[in-house]
Amino acid sequence: MSTTTFDDTPRIEPTARPSYLTEENTVASWLFTRDHKRIALLFFASITFFFFVGGGAAALIRMNLATPEGLLQPSLYNRMFTMHGIIMVWFFLIPSIPTTFGNFFVPLMIGARDLAFPRVNLLSWYVFNLSGLVVLYALIMGAADTGWTFYTPLSTVYANGYVFAAAMAVFINGFSSIMTALNFIVTIHRLRAPGMTWMRLPLFVWAIYAVSVVMLTATPVLAMDTFLLAVERFIGIGLFDPRHGGDPLLWQHMFWFYSHPAVYIMILPAMGVVSEIIPCYARRPIFGYAGMTIALMAIAILSFFVWAHHMFVAGISIYAGVAFSLLTFFVAVPSAIKVFNWTVSLHKGRITFDAPMLYALGFVLLFTLGGVTGLMLATLAVDVSVHGTYFVIAHFHYIMVGATVSAFFGALHYWWPKMTGRLYPEMWARFAAILTYVGFNLTFFPQFVLGYLGMPRRSYTYPAEWQIWNVLSSAGASILAVAYLLPLLYLGWSIFRERKADANPWAATGLEWTTPSPPPTHNFERTPRVSRGPYNYDPENDRFITQEGTPHAR
Repeated sequence: MSTTTFDDTPRIEPTARPSYLTEENTVASWLFTRDHKRIALLFFASITFFFFVGGGAAALIRMNLATPEGLLQPSLYNRMFTMHGIIMVWFFLIPSIPTTFGNFFVPLMIGARDLAFPRVNLLSWYVFNLSGLVVLYALIMGAADTGWTFYTPLSTVYANGYVFAAAMAVFINGFSSIMTALNFIVTIHRLRAPGMTWMRLPLFVWAIYAVSVVMLTATPVLAMDTFLLAVERFIGIGLFDPRHGGDPLLWQHMFWFYSHPAVYIMILPAMGVVSEIIPCYARRPIFGYAGMTIALMAIAILSFFVWAHHMFVAGISIYAGVAFSLLTFFVAVPSAIKVFNWTVSLHKGRITFDAPMLYALGFVLLFTLGGVTGLMLATLAVDVSVHGTYFVIAHFHYIMVGATVSAFFGALHYWWPKMTGRLYPEMWARFAAILTYVGFNLTFFPQFVLGYLGMPRRSYTYPAEWQIWNVLSSAGASILAVAYLLPLLYLGWSIFRERKADANPWAATGLEWTTPSPPPTHNFERTPRVSRGPYNYDPENDRFITQEGTPHAR
């Protein structure tokens, strides 16, 4: 069968061959696979499950806050917001993009046949699910009630008996993150195709590399923290408990030394996703490629120097507060550079508002709002007023949920044809993207107002005059729930009913688009040779040119 390319040169379609989805398709072949693509789908199934578990806890929280009297007992409410935070942070937001799209596409993007350590990659999935079983045990048996930060002495003295199980789940989960990060770093260093220099890497690969550095260096600190928490809880040696000579601030310093870089573990991969989507749908190369790579690495490095801005009212000295406030403003600079470069990349572009682009634009807007409010919280005078209120909740969710989840869904739609070999109903996808943006802002923007009015976070009740804002927030949460469920329905439907996708349905660039959809088990029939950078758009002929030099018309 012959087809016609943009220059009317006939080419012969390759004969059908088994893909990674169809070659040896048994249960055992999936559970013991070493194929990075199959492992990515295994991770995708796991994190999707935890996403809806964490989302269910959030739904109960919002149902409770729809009225001042509440529906849940205070102790149950404490457990729900604790498990919502633990599950969403460590079992969805942190692993979501690296373990799924990173696992699937990093080898394809650099011209490799697999990750450097396939067995370690599979082991990381089993360790992740082991930690998930432990956290589900803690949830089913009663759930921890300290909040996801495990602040001491609450977690060491006053909390219920399932704090240890929840902390051990986080401890085990950290080993999965370390194995994943190590695999990415070695793969990117050692398995790049000929000609794939550092300055020819796609920005998504740069983002995965940056986040892997943070994961590999910060996660051991979290493991040490949770281990010491267990020691303190069961032996009482006086690390954090002031009754035994401990210091509660020590826990906060140690926890946030990991957890603020963890914020960037969640957001850096999302930045990489958006940096792939915007050039494709704007039909323009990314503006300032070198500046974008420097900004990614600068964010990763500076993230280790701002942890104490969570502790302005916790008892640190005023001089430390000023220093960490200034450092927080510094880390905003590379983030602002990225927003500027994305915006310039859109300028004079031939923008197509398909679903991936709508999610990417939603990311830029929500990330910007979250970043600006973050600078407000980095200002000492403002933070003293709104610390511990719903203003912090709203800021955190604009960055972590609004931005990161938007990028996750953008990546899912962008790479869905490559992963499954099927297209999806574009109208429904656009509707879900718009509904996500509407539902998210209706959910969390009223919480900025509640925080400014003084409503404390983690409170199961509130004065009646604040009900209107809580009702708006709960109504938005119901819309957001529908927006998150819709892709599960139409993407599942597309696997069986939608038409097949060709190798490059979006006329994008990058090595992953030179393989069939879905790709074969070993990715490439021959090792590609890279001759150019990742974003090569020819405006005169309205086409992208892949890194191998193959032109693709829109």
